[in-house]
Parts: sequence; structure tokens; C-alpha cells
Amino acid sequence: MSIDHAKIRRESMRWQLIAYLNKARPMTTHESRLLDTMQVIFGADATPMEIRRELDYLADRKLVQLVKEPSGTWYADLTRWGIDLAEYTVDCDPGIARPVKYWAE
Repeated sequence: MSIDHAKIRRESMRWQLIAYLNKARPMTTHESRLLDTMQVIFGADATPMEIRRELDYLADRKLVQLVKEPSGTWYADLTRWGIDLAEYTVDCDPGIARPVKYWAE
């Protein structure tokens, strides 16, 4: 059995983006802040294009709202579905590596 490292990275990065945006609420987050954080977590090889690709994926799933300015800058916020996912109040569909909730409420 081979391990798909790219898939693990992609899905883990999606979760980390959601977790960061949840902590940043109610502030809108500039993509450079997300890139800085993802480079700390995943290494300096995390790229702006990689961050944008995963943000686009999350936006397509209605978990993140993106503002793409004419200047080329992106800003991100969680939607209510993204907040619910971050707070473990809804199930997580495949494609996002949300850790299993192990703590009691």
C-alpha cells in the first residue's frame, strides 16, 4: 500500500485553513497571513498558488467566502457552514482532514 503524500498535504492544509479562519473570526483574513501560517505548518515550500487552490476548493464547498480584489489580492472568511465544521457541529465530508473529536463536551 502506498501513501499519497500529496493528498494528505492537500486535505490537511484545507483543515488548517479552516482552523485558522475560525480563530481569526470575525476579522477577514488576507491571503498573506494564511500563507505565512501554512509555511510554518507545512514548510517553506507552501506556495501562494497552493493556498489559493485550497481556498478555491473550500469556497466551492461553501465553507469559505472569498473576496478576490482587482489588484489580485484575496481575502477569506468562513461561512456559517465553515464555522459549523470548525466547531464540530456538523459531519465532515471527505476531502478535509479534520481530526476526530476525542474530547467530551
